[in-house]
Amino acid sequence: MDATAIALLLAAGFTAGGMNALAGGGTFFSFPALLATGLPPVTANATNAVALWPASLAGAWAARASLRPLGRYLIPLLLAGLAGGLLGGLLLLAGGDDMFRVLIPWLLLAATALFAASPWLGAWLAARRCEAEHPPHTPLSLAAHVGVSVYGGYFGAGMGILQLAAFSIEGHPLTRANALKNLISAVIYSIATLTFIIAGRVSWHELAILLTGATLGGYAGGALGEKLPPTLLRGFVILVGSSMTLYYFWNTYLA
Repeated sequence: MDATAIALLLAAGFTAGGMNALAGGGTFFSFPALLATGLPPVTANATNAVALWPASLAGAWAARASLRPLGRYLIPLLLAGLAGGLLGGLLLLAGGDDMFRVLIPWLLLAATALFAASPWLGAWLAARRCEAEHPPHTPLSLAAHVGVSVYGGYFGAGMGILQLAAFSIEGHPLTRANALKNLISAVIYSIATLTFIIAGRVSWHELAILLTGATLGGYAGGALGEKLPPTLLRGFVILVGSSMTLYYFWNTYLA
């Protein structure tokens, strides 16, 4: 790997870590950077997923106080996340680089749209939510969680927004919905990471550089969190996501 690629991954990791600490959307920086270094699409996505894994575990651990009272209620949700994350990871590996390359623009478009719509989606859900202590599991709700988990195991960008929406629609209070989102995200990333590692689709050198930048960026983002306007940060992420989406549509279908 040459110095340019190392600098690109460090910068992308730093920006992704900072944006995740401030407003989310770090995948829009890290995933294209991994592709730009010459990694095959599936390997780039697998490496990016592994890079996100530690943060998902930290989020689940931080939410343990809200999750502990739920006890056995969590078991069907954990199984749904496990099954969906495994299926999504296997679909990514089975489809191969050619199929994933064709889907990249559409996946980026979906993730950008979800990120852009998240404030309005949150407000819409809050206005219609009927909070319940323990909303019952139904075949439809569990199928929805499996579907979101498949998406998370396959690509992952915007997965947290989908999960938060699913739990909110069920009737969970926002604090618990966020805690559940963190827990199931950790399960999905854990099983997907294990799948990608066993399959040998993780590029460890790129991962180490990306994680170094992301760690520094996360620290810097946390320090700047109260000084920068959230609307400016969200606008920047949406601009980057839109630009990446247009670029990959052009490169995939028109170039």
